Amino acid sequence: MKKNKYHIIGVMSGTSLDGIDLAEILFDYSNGKWNFNILSAETVPYSSFWKDELREAINYSEEKLDRLDFKYTEKLSEEILKFIRKHNILEIDAVCSHGHTVLHQPEKGFTYQIGNLPRISKLLGQTVVCDFRMQDVELGGQGAPLVPIGDKLLFSEYDYCLNLGGFANCSFEKDGQRMAFDICPVNIVLNKYAEKLGKDFDEDGKLAASGNLDEGLLQKLNALTFYTEKPPKSLGLEWVREYIFPLLEASEISSEAILRTFTEHIAVQLANHFSEKASVLITGGGAYNSFLIDRLKNIASVEVVIPSTEILEYKEALIFGLLGVLKLRNEVNCLASVTGAKKDHSSGKIFNP
Repeated sequence: MKKNKYHIIGVMSGTSLDGIDLAEILFDYSNGKWNFNILSAETVPYSSFWKDELREAINYSEEKLDRLDFKYTEKLSEEILKFIRKHNILEIDAVCSHGHTVLHQPEKGFTYQIGNLPRISKLLGQTVVCDFRMQDVELGGQGAPLVPIGDKLLFSEYDYCLNLGGFANCSFEKDGQRMAFDICPVNIVLNKYAEKLGKDFDEDGKLAASGNLDEGLLQKLNALTFYTEKPPKSLGLEWVREYIFPLLEASEISSEAILRTFTEHIAVQLANHFSEKASVLITGGGAYNSFLIDRLKNIASVEVVIPSTEILEYKEALIFGLLGVLKLRNEVNCLASVTGAKKDHSSGKIFNP
């Protein structure tokens, strides 16, 4: 029998390598609508060791990836247990975890998120819902983005829901269907060049604001063929390494100029997707980049909505919590209109201790 209330821990690790997002959430289903309350939340930053491991995993052999998957599953379990103890969390229905994407090539039929081994359930002593992407790829989809179902069910009052994380992705309603896709890289590029300047990230976009715009580089970036392709489409580190980094390195300009030019590139690509005077809910770490937000406002005539800190920072952990609840209820949590899969479906695996 389906319940109407769920006590969940949502767990997310994104490509920007900010850390592991953990959120304790109460979900309530009443009058045909999902409501939520984030009770506690925090981000556990990655050490330099883990940043290097996750960044380089794309180059690992299958055997080395298996070892990393095992280690990362233990790392996730350790941090989730610490979170449970710290906040004295009792009687949860499930831990709903995205894991961390190390390979994403849906056109070749695979995507790989580490930290989703059945062992995680035994280590936690909890029901775990995870590995949300693979089934969609097996059904011919992109396996991404998965957050739009949460946008539809939890944030339908906005014209667009935009997430600025490692990549920018947005979702919106069109002709009665939810549409969504990745737009362009964001922090996966900006953080790399901020690190070259001795910073973990470009706070408020100040480094970018201090650099000079390179019009030639901007034109080359905006001319990349991905931006003219029709959805469904998604991006991964592989694409950034093949198309973005070579252009940036070949420019031979300063890191500040690269940050300035790439920030402008992001703003241009975002602006291309929004209708005039639309309301845009912006979440993810990039929402703190005031220079990027100002450039977007300057280019596009939209109403930018920055929500509360807990939603801004933990929206993806929140929504993967909801995806887990929908899976427990055997309800659709993955939309074919978004991913290009053969059908809507209830994705993910359920592991019991």
